[in-house]
Amino acid sequence: MNPIRMVDLKGQYEKIKKEVDESVLQVIESTAFINGPKVKEFQAHLENYLGVKHVIPCANGTDALQVSLMALGLKAGDEVITSPFTFIATAEVVGLLGITCKFVDVEWDTFNLDVTQLEKAITPKTKAIIPVHLFGQSCNMEKIAEIAEKYELFVVEDVCQAIGAEFVFKNGEKKKLGTIGDTGCVSFFPSKNLGCYGDGGAIFTNDDEIARKLRGICNHGMFKQYHHELLGVNSRLDSIQAAVLDVKLAHLDEYNAARKKAAGFYNKMFENHLKLETPTISSFSTHVFHQYTLKMKNANREAIIEKMKEAEIPVMIYYPIPLHLQEAFCYLGYKKGDFPVAEKLCDCVISLPVHTELTEEQQRYICEKLLEELKN
Repeated sequence: MNPIRMVDLKGQYEKIKKEVDESVLQVIESTAFINGPKVKEFQAHLENYLGVKHVIPCANGTDALQVSLMALGLKAGDEVITSPFTFIATAEVVGLLGITCKFVDVEWDTFNLDVTQLEKAITPKTKAIIPVHLFGQSCNMEKIAEIAEKYELFVVEDVCQAIGAEFVFKNGEKKKLGTIGDTGCVSFFPSKNLGCYGDGGAIFTNDDEIARKLRGICNHGMFKQYHHELLGVNSRLDSIQAAVLDVKLAHLDEYNAARKKAAGFYNKMFENHLKLETPTISSFSTHVFHQYTLKMKNANREAIIEKMKEAEIPVMIYYPIPLHLQEAFCYLGYKKGDFPVAEKLCDCVISLPVHTELTEEQQRYICEKLLEELKN
Protein backbone atom coordinates (compact mmCIF):
# COMPACT_ATOMS: atom_id res chain seq x y z
CA MET A 1 0.00 0.00 0.00
CA ASN A 2 1.30 3.44 -0.90
CA PRO A 3 1.85 5.98 1.89
CA ILE A 4 -1.34 7.78 2.92
CA ARG A 5 -1.37 11.57 2.53
CA MET A 6 -3.95 14.21 3.41
CA VAL A 7 -3.58 15.33 -0.21
CA ASP A 8 -1.75 13.31 -2.87
CA LEU A 9 -0.61 15.98 -5.30
CA LYS A 10 2.12 13.79 -6.75
CA GLY A 11 -0.27 10.99 -7.59
CA GLN A 12 -2.70 13.45 -9.15
CA TYR A 13 0.06 15.07 -11.20
CA GLU A 14 1.29 11.75 -12.56
CA LYS A 15 -2.12 11.12 -14.16
CA ILE A 16 -2.16 14.47 -15.97
CA LYS A 17 1.59 14.93 -16.36
CA LYS A 18 1.60 15.11 -20.16
CA GLU A 19 -1.17 17.73 -20.28
CA VAL A 20 0.34 19.85 -17.51
CA ASP A 21 3.88 19.70 -18.88
CA GLU A 22 2.76 20.73 -22.37
CA SER A 23 0.64 23.59 -21.02
CA VAL A 24 3.42 24.94 -18.78
CA LEU A 25 6.01 24.61 -21.54
CA GLN A 26 3.83 26.72 -23.83
CA VAL A 27 4.00 29.52 -21.28
CA ILE A 28 7.76 29.23 -20.89
CA GLU A 29 8.29 29.26 -24.64
CA SER A 30 5.99 32.26 -25.06
CA THR A 31 7.69 34.14 -22.16
CA ALA A 32 4.26 35.70 -21.45
CA PHE A 33 4.53 35.10 -17.73
CA ILE A 34 2.19 37.86 -16.49
CA ASN A 35 -1.35 38.31 -17.88
CA GLY A 36 -0.46 36.14 -20.85
CA PRO A 37 -2.82 34.18 -23.11
CA LYS A 38 -3.01 31.26 -20.65
CA VAL A 39 -4.50 33.50 -17.99
CA LYS A 40 -7.15 34.72 -20.39
CA GLU A 41 -7.90 31.18 -21.59
CA PHE A 42 -8.31 29.89 -18.05
CA GLN A 43 -10.47 32.87 -17.13
CA ALA A 44 -12.80 32.22 -20.06
CA HIS A 45 -13.02 28.50 -19.35
CA LEU A 46 -13.78 29.11 -15.66
CA GLU A 47 -16.49 31.67 -16.54
CA ASN A 48 -18.09 29.06 -18.78
CA TYR A 49 -17.83 26.33 -16.12
CA LEU A 50 -19.38 28.49 -13.42
CA GLY A 51 -21.96 30.18 -15.62
CA VAL A 52 -20.77 33.56 -14.38
CA LYS A 53 -20.20 36.76 -16.37
CA HIS A 54 -16.82 37.76 -14.95
CA VAL A 55 -13.87 35.89 -13.44
CA ILE A 56 -11.06 38.12 -12.19
CA PRO A 57 -7.92 36.04 -11.47
CA CYS A 58 -5.72 37.20 -8.58
CA ALA A 59 -2.77 36.09 -6.48
CA ASN A 60 -4.56 34.05 -3.79
CA GLY A 61 -7.85 33.51 -1.99
CA THR A 62 -7.04 35.98 0.77
CA ASP A 63 -6.50 38.73 -1.80
CA ALA A 64 -9.77 37.74 -3.45
CA LEU A 65 -11.63 38.45 -0.21
CA GLN A 66 -9.79 41.70 0.50
CA VAL A 67 -10.15 43.07 -3.03
CA SER A 68 -13.86 42.21 -2.99
CA LEU A 69 -14.43 44.29 0.14
CA MET A 70 -12.41 47.15 -1.35
CA ALA A 71 -14.35 47.07 -4.62
CA LEU A 72 -17.65 47.15 -2.75
CA GLY A 73 -16.57 50.34 -1.03
CA LEU A 74 -16.41 49.03 2.53
CA LYS A 75 -14.38 51.19 4.86
CA ALA A 76 -13.21 51.59 8.45
CA GLY A 77 -16.16 51.72 10.84
CA ASP A 78 -18.38 49.48 8.73
CA GLU A 79 -19.35 46.02 10.00
CA VAL A 80 -19.15 42.66 8.25
CA ILE A 81 -20.83 39.48 9.54
CA THR A 82 -19.13 36.11 9.12
CA SER A 83 -18.43 32.77 10.77
CA PRO A 84 -16.14 32.16 13.77
CA PHE A 85 -15.57 28.57 12.59
CA THR A 86 -13.30 28.88 9.57
CA PHE A 87 -9.73 29.68 8.53
CA ILE A 88 -8.61 33.10 9.70
CA ALA A 89 -8.26 34.63 6.21
CA THR A 90 -12.02 35.27 6.00
CA ALA A 91 -12.02 37.56 9.03
CA GLU A 92 -8.40 38.67 8.75
CA VAL A 93 -9.03 40.79 5.66
CA VAL A 94 -11.96 42.46 7.40
CA GLY A 95 -9.73 43.55 10.29
CA LEU A 96 -6.88 44.63 8.02
CA LEU A 97 -9.20 47.07 6.27
CA GLY A 98 -10.27 48.57 9.61
CA ILE A 99 -13.74 47.08 9.28
CA THR A 100 -15.38 45.57 12.35
CA CYS A 101 -15.83 41.82 12.20
CA LYS A 102 -19.04 40.52 13.74
CA PHE A 103 -19.40 36.80 14.24
CA VAL A 104 -22.55 34.70 14.12
CA ASP A 105 -22.56 31.14 15.41
CA VAL A 106 -22.72 28.14 13.08
CA GLU A 107 -25.02 25.15 12.68
CA TRP A 108 -23.98 21.95 14.41
CA ASP A 109 -24.98 19.79 11.45
CA THR A 110 -23.40 21.66 8.52
CA PHE A 111 -20.67 23.78 10.20
CA ASN A 112 -22.02 26.77 8.25
CA LEU A 113 -23.55 30.11 9.32
CA ASP A 114 -26.74 29.72 11.35
CA VAL A 115 -29.09 31.90 9.32
CA THR A 116 -31.62 32.02 12.18
CA GLN A 117 -29.15 34.19 14.09
CA LEU A 118 -28.20 36.54 11.27
CA GLU A 119 -30.80 39.29 11.60
CA LYS A 120 -30.18 39.95 15.29
CA ALA A 121 -26.50 40.63 14.49
CA ILE A 122 -27.32 43.33 11.94
CA THR A 123 -26.92 46.98 12.97
CA PRO A 124 -27.04 50.27 11.01
CA LYS A 125 -23.27 49.87 10.52
CA THR A 126 -23.56 46.43 8.92
CA LYS A 127 -22.65 46.52 5.24
CA ALA A 128 -21.95 42.92 4.19
CA ILE A 129 -22.23 39.22 4.99
CA ILE A 130 -19.44 36.76 4.18
CA PRO A 131 -20.95 33.26 4.15
CA VAL A 132 -18.22 30.60 4.24
CA HIS A 133 -19.13 27.42 2.35
CA LEU A 134 -17.12 25.28 4.73
CA PHE A 135 -15.62 21.88 3.88
CA GLY A 136 -17.37 21.76 0.49
CA GLN A 137 -21.07 22.55 0.84
CA SER A 138 -23.22 25.65 0.71
CA CYS A 139 -24.58 27.92 3.38
CA ASN A 140 -28.30 28.63 3.04
CA MET A 141 -27.79 31.14 0.26
CA GLU A 142 -31.48 31.61 -0.51
CA LYS A 143 -32.17 32.80 3.03
CA ILE A 144 -28.94 34.83 3.18
CA ALA A 145 -29.87 36.56 -0.08
CA GLU A 146 -33.33 37.40 1.31
CA ILE A 147 -31.85 38.93 4.46
CA ALA A 148 -29.21 40.82 2.47
CA GLU A 149 -31.88 42.31 0.20
CA LYS A 150 -34.06 43.27 3.17
CA TYR A 151 -31.23 45.19 4.88
CA GLU A 152 -29.43 46.31 1.68
CA LEU A 153 -26.27 44.36 2.43
CA PHE A 154 -23.58 43.02 0.12
CA VAL A 155 -22.90 39.28 0.02
CA VAL A 156 -19.32 38.09 -0.52
CA GLU A 157 -19.20 34.31 -0.85
CA ASP A 158 -16.12 32.54 0.49
CA VAL A 159 -15.91 29.57 -1.87
CA CYS A 160 -12.30 28.68 -1.07
CA GLN A 161 -13.32 25.15 0.00
CA ALA A 162 -16.30 24.54 -2.26
CA ILE A 163 -15.55 25.23 -5.92
CA GLY A 164 -17.83 23.17 -8.12
CA ALA A 165 -20.56 22.71 -5.51
CA GLU A 166 -24.07 23.89 -6.32
CA PHE A 167 -26.90 25.53 -4.41
CA VAL A 168 -30.39 24.22 -5.16
CA PHE A 169 -33.12 26.84 -4.86
CA LYS A 170 -36.66 26.04 -3.75
CA ASN A 171 -37.85 26.34 -7.35
CA GLY A 172 -35.32 23.71 -8.45
CA GLU A 173 -32.88 26.15 -10.04
CA LYS A 174 -29.21 25.35 -9.45
CA LYS A 175 -26.28 27.75 -9.32
CA LYS A 176 -22.60 27.17 -8.75
CA LEU A 177 -21.37 28.56 -5.45
CA GLY A 178 -19.68 31.92 -5.84
CA THR A 179 -22.16 33.10 -8.47
CA ILE A 180 -25.06 33.94 -6.15
CA GLY A 181 -23.70 36.83 -4.07
CA ASP A 182 -22.31 40.16 -5.24
CA THR A 183 -18.92 38.47 -5.47
CA GLY A 184 -17.49 35.01 -4.91
CA CYS A 185 -13.93 34.36 -3.80
CA VAL A 186 -11.87 31.24 -4.39
CA SER A 187 -8.39 30.01 -3.52
CA PHE A 188 -6.31 27.82 -5.81
CA PHE A 189 -3.93 26.76 -3.03
CA PRO A 190 -2.43 23.40 -4.06
CA SER A 191 -4.55 21.33 -1.65
CA LYS A 192 -7.86 22.76 -2.87
CA ASN A 193 -10.26 20.79 -5.06
CA LEU A 194 -8.98 22.93 -7.93
CA GLY A 195 -5.42 23.71 -6.93
CA CYS A 196 -2.43 25.16 -8.75
CA TYR A 197 1.28 24.49 -8.14
CA GLY A 198 1.84 27.63 -6.09
CA ASP A 199 -0.51 30.39 -4.96
CA GLY A 200 -3.53 31.58 -6.87
CA GLY A 201 -7.07 32.84 -6.53
CA ALA A 202 -9.99 34.44 -8.34
CA ILE A 203 -13.08 36.57 -7.82
CA PHE A 204 -16.42 35.99 -9.54
CA THR A 205 -19.22 38.47 -10.22
CA ASN A 206 -22.11 39.07 -12.58
CA ASP A 207 -22.00 42.85 -12.05
CA ASP A 208 -20.13 44.77 -14.76
CA GLU A 209 -19.23 47.76 -12.58
CA ILE A 210 -18.00 45.61 -9.69
CA ALA A 211 -15.93 43.60 -12.18
CA ARG A 212 -14.35 46.79 -13.49
CA LYS A 213 -13.39 47.87 -9.97
CA LEU A 214 -12.04 44.42 -9.11
CA ARG A 215 -9.77 44.39 -12.15
CA GLY A 216 -8.50 47.88 -11.43
CA ILE A 217 -7.84 47.28 -7.74
CA CYS A 218 -5.93 44.08 -8.53
CA ASN A 219 -3.70 46.19 -10.80
CA HIS A 220 -2.65 49.03 -8.47
CA GLY A 221 -5.96 50.86 -8.97
CA MET A 222 -5.01 51.32 -12.61
CA PHE A 223 -7.66 51.17 -15.33
CA LYS A 224 -5.52 52.88 -17.97
CA GLN A 225 -1.73 52.54 -17.98
CA TYR A 226 -0.19 54.88 -15.38
CA HIS A 227 -3.60 56.40 -14.58
CA HIS A 228 -4.55 55.34 -11.03
CA GLU A 229 -8.17 56.07 -10.08
CA LEU A 230 -8.05 54.12 -6.82
CA LEU A 231 -5.57 52.86 -4.28
CA GLY A 232 -5.14 49.25 -5.24
CA VAL A 233 -2.90 46.25 -4.74
CA ASN A 234 -0.67 44.07 -6.87
CA SER A 235 -2.53 40.77 -7.10
CA ARG A 236 -2.12 38.67 -10.21
CA LEU A 237 -2.42 35.01 -11.17
CA ASP A 238 0.75 34.21 -13.10
CA SER A 239 0.57 32.45 -16.45
CA ILE A 240 2.24 29.23 -15.30
CA GLN A 241 -0.34 28.76 -12.56
CA ALA A 242 -3.11 29.50 -15.05
CA ALA A 243 -1.66 26.85 -17.37
CA VAL A 244 -1.84 24.25 -14.59
CA LEU A 245 -5.33 25.31 -13.53
CA ASP A 246 -6.70 25.23 -17.06
CA VAL A 247 -5.69 21.58 -17.37
CA LYS A 248 -7.07 20.67 -13.96
CA LEU A 249 -10.35 22.56 -14.52
CA ALA A 250 -11.26 20.03 -17.20
CA HIS A 251 -10.95 17.32 -14.51
CA LEU A 252 -12.68 19.19 -11.67
CA ASP A 253 -16.01 17.37 -11.83
CA GLU A 254 -14.11 14.07 -11.93
CA TYR A 255 -12.05 15.15 -8.90
CA ASN A 256 -15.13 16.20 -6.96
CA ALA A 257 -16.86 12.92 -7.80
CA ALA A 258 -13.84 11.00 -6.46
CA ARG A 259 -14.00 12.94 -3.20
CA LYS A 260 -17.73 12.27 -2.90
CA LYS A 261 -17.13 8.55 -3.48
CA ALA A 262 -14.45 8.49 -0.78
CA ALA A 263 -16.81 10.28 1.63
CA GLY A 264 -19.50 7.71 0.87
CA PHE A 265 -17.10 4.89 1.78
CA TYR A 266 -16.27 6.54 5.10
CA ASN A 267 -19.96 7.14 5.83
CA LYS A 268 -20.74 3.47 5.32
CA MET A 269 -17.84 2.33 7.53
CA PHE A 270 -18.80 4.70 10.37
CA GLU A 271 -22.58 4.42 10.05
CA ASN A 272 -24.42 4.51 13.38
CA HIS A 273 -21.20 4.45 15.41
CA LEU A 274 -21.88 5.61 18.97
CA LYS A 275 -18.71 7.73 19.13
CA LEU A 276 -18.77 9.26 15.64
CA GLU A 277 -21.10 11.61 13.81
CA THR A 278 -20.64 11.57 10.05
CA PRO A 279 -21.02 14.71 7.89
CA THR A 280 -24.51 16.01 7.19
CA ILE A 281 -25.36 17.04 3.64
CA SER A 282 -27.98 19.77 3.52
CA SER A 283 -31.04 19.43 1.32
CA PHE A 284 -30.17 22.56 -0.66
CA SER A 285 -26.54 21.87 -1.55
CA THR A 286 -24.30 19.41 -3.30
CA HIS A 287 -21.08 18.59 -1.41
CA VAL A 288 -17.58 18.44 -2.92
CA PHE A 289 -15.84 17.30 0.29
CA HIS A 290 -12.81 19.51 0.44
CA GLN A 291 -12.56 17.99 3.90
CA TYR A 292 -14.17 14.90 5.39
CA THR A 293 -14.86 15.99 8.95
CA LEU A 294 -16.25 13.81 11.71
CA LYS A 295 -17.51 14.82 15.15
CA MET A 296 -16.25 12.67 18.02
CA LYS A 297 -18.42 11.89 21.03
CA ASN A 298 -17.07 10.62 24.35
CA ALA A 299 -13.65 9.91 22.87
CA ASN A 300 -10.12 11.08 23.68
CA ARG A 301 -9.44 12.90 20.43
CA GLU A 302 -5.82 13.80 21.16
CA ALA A 303 -4.89 10.24 22.14
CA ILE A 304 -6.58 8.86 19.03
CA ILE A 305 -4.81 11.36 16.78
CA GLU A 306 -1.47 10.29 18.27
CA LYS A 307 -2.26 6.62 17.60
CA MET A 308 -3.32 7.40 14.04
CA LYS A 309 -0.06 9.23 13.42
CA GLU A 310 1.89 6.28 14.82
CA ALA A 311 0.10 4.17 12.21
CA GLU A 312 1.25 6.68 9.54
CA ILE A 313 -2.26 7.97 8.98
CA PRO A 314 -2.41 11.77 8.72
CA VAL A 315 -5.39 13.41 10.40
CA MET A 316 -6.11 17.07 11.05
CA ILE A 317 -8.23 19.31 13.25
CA TYR A 318 -10.03 21.99 11.24
CA TYR A 319 -10.17 24.14 13.41
CA PRO A 320 -8.80 23.87 16.97
CA ILE A 321 -9.64 27.43 18.09
CA PRO A 322 -12.66 29.50 16.93
CA LEU A 323 -11.81 32.91 15.53
CA HIS A 324 -13.49 34.89 18.31
CA LEU A 325 -11.07 33.32 20.82
CA GLN A 326 -7.94 33.88 18.73
CA GLU A 327 -5.49 36.36 20.24
CA ALA A 328 -5.49 38.38 17.01
CA PHE A 329 -9.18 39.19 17.55
CA CYS A 330 -9.11 39.89 21.28
CA TYR A 331 -9.74 43.59 20.52
CA LEU A 332 -13.28 42.67 19.45
CA GLY A 333 -14.15 41.83 23.05
CA TYR A 334 -15.62 38.38 22.54
CA LYS A 335 -15.31 35.78 25.29
CA LYS A 336 -15.63 32.04 25.73
CA GLY A 337 -19.28 31.02 25.58
CA ASP A 338 -20.32 33.68 23.05
CA PHE A 339 -20.57 31.15 20.19
CA PRO A 340 -21.09 27.79 21.88
CA VAL A 341 -21.64 25.68 18.77
CA ALA A 342 -18.39 26.82 17.14
CA GLU A 343 -16.55 26.26 20.42
CA LYS A 344 -17.97 22.76 20.85
CA LEU A 345 -17.08 21.87 17.25
CA CYS A 346 -13.48 22.96 17.80
CA ASP A 347 -13.32 20.51 20.69
CA CYS A 348 -14.62 17.48 18.81
CA VAL A 349 -13.95 17.63 15.05
CA ILE A 350 -11.40 15.48 13.24
CA SER A 351 -10.71 15.37 9.50
CA LEU A 352 -9.56 12.27 7.63
CA PRO A 353 -7.70 12.11 4.29
CA VAL A 354 -10.04 12.66 1.35
CA HIS A 355 -8.65 13.29 -2.11
CA THR A 356 -8.70 12.17 -5.72
CA GLU A 357 -6.05 9.46 -5.40
CA LEU A 358 -7.28 7.77 -2.22
CA THR A 359 -7.73 4.02 -2.73
CA GLU A 360 -10.25 1.71 -1.10
CA GLU A 361 -7.36 -0.21 0.46
CA GLN A 362 -6.05 2.96 2.07
CA GLN A 363 -9.51 3.98 3.26
CA ARG A 364 -10.20 0.57 4.75
CA TYR A 365 -6.94 0.75 6.66
CA ILE A 366 -7.80 4.25 7.94
CA CYS A 367 -11.27 3.15 9.04
CA GLU A 368 -10.12 -0.05 10.71
CA LYS A 369 -7.46 1.80 12.67
CA LEU A 370 -9.83 4.55 13.81
CA LEU A 371 -12.54 2.04 14.81
CA GLU A 372 -9.96 0.01 16.71
CA GLU A 373 -8.81 3.06 18.69
CA LEU A 374 -12.39 4.07 19.46
CA LYS A 375 -12.85 0.77 21.32
CA ASN A 376 -10.13 1.71 23.81
